[in-house]
Amino acid sequence: MESERGASLAEGVHPLEVWSWAMYDFANSGYTTVVITAVFNAYFVAEVARNAPWATFAWTCALAVSYALIIVTAPVIGAYADARAAKKKLLVVTTVGCIAFTAALALVRPGDLWLAVLLIILSNFFFGTGENLIAAFLPEIARGEGMGRVSGWGWSLGYLGGLVSLGCCLAYVSWAQARGLSAADFVPITMAITAALFAAASLPTFLFLRERSPAAGQSGNYLKQSVARLRETLRDASRYRDLRRFLICIVFYQAGIQAVVALAAIYAQQAMGFTTKETLALILVVNITAALGAFLFGHVQDRLGHVRTIAVTLLGWIAAVLLAWLAHGPLLFWVAANLVGLCLGASQSAGRALVGYLSPLSRSAEFFGLWGLSVKFSAILGPVTYGLVTWLSGGDHRLAILLTGAYFIAGIGILMRIDVSRGRAVALKVKETPAA
Repeated sequence: MESERGASLAEGVHPLEVWSWAMYDFANSGYTTVVITAVFNAYFVAEVARNAPWATFAWTCALAVSYALIIVTAPVIGAYADARAAKKKLLVVTTVGCIAFTAALALVRPGDLWLAVLLIILSNFFFGTGENLIAAFLPEIARGEGMGRVSGWGWSLGYLGGLVSLGCCLAYVSWAQARGLSAADFVPITMAITAALFAAASLPTFLFLRERSPAAGQSGNYLKQSVARLRETLRDASRYRDLRRFLICIVFYQAGIQAVVALAAIYAQQAMGFTTKETLALILVVNITAALGAFLFGHVQDRLGHVRTIAVTLLGWIAAVLLAWLAHGPLLFWVAANLVGLCLGASQSAGRALVGYLSPLSRSAEFFGLWGLSVKFSAILGPVTYGLVTWLSGGDHRLAILLTGAYFIAGIGILMRIDVSRGRAVALKVKETPAA
């Protein structure tokens, strides 16, 4: 195991530093697990929006606005981070922002629709921007042939972080419900718990993670330089056609993933009749299978190949969607949910690793900004499609979940046209010639 770890890390990278990088996945996963997936989304629909016919659509629209803001800013932020070697400084800002606005969600009471919408937009914007920045460190700490393995370590630890946050919240919710407290009483406290755990668990990242890439820009107008670098990336996109094709692939298959992640608790409660406690227990177990999926497939990916690994996980996603659509009782739905967990950890880890594998090292933050753009666009497309279907169909969540399967089918079709060897060769040729 020690030799395998050493072969995966870039020259001069200590295992402590890789652990501190992965700890950020541990830290920020509590936000997606508790706020976006398990607790606040269902609270928003049932309590804040009072189960209005448009409630699910309103939730997806709030997320869409935050992702649209990330789409607009991510490429420029990534280019700026590369030009000024500022990934870590920017990561501090985005982390503080996400923690602060997550804690502020504790102020949201039933009926406070616009306050909830504003805080979700802001907290998710800072979360998504930080996610891009931490991912851009991957090519600095891992060798090309070990990126799948190292990425898998991060994702698996991340799902354990989600598990810890969710477990703490489940313990509190169980205590609160046993004393007759309502969601309006205990959901705000879970937001404070999530923010506190995020703050504590992210400290190792800022203490031990180093920024190795040198500044690539000149002094002067930093924004202008960043925009110029972004324009050059887009203009030269034909040089990275396999990376570009994979980014398009990500838009489709991540649309399905983002719909499931953002609406899991809503589907469990609205379509399956789960209580808050049952939903938390379900997603807690799913986080365990997601951690296993990320860890195991991280090792398999470097042997099986990036494309084959992602294709296997997308087939698993299609099977999970069909099972969820067919489920009318808890047993089949539990099977579908755990298959989702296994595929979620694997597909997220494999996708991030393949972007790093196909990206020039000197422009990693910029290309991971484009990766973030693709993921965030899919996070608009998938959930809004789901929300719109439920609104137009009079609340038919089963039809909405079934239609998300089409995004995974489209993703497989694009994936089969990617030549990883060719894309990697192009990335290696330009790694020593950073843009000015």
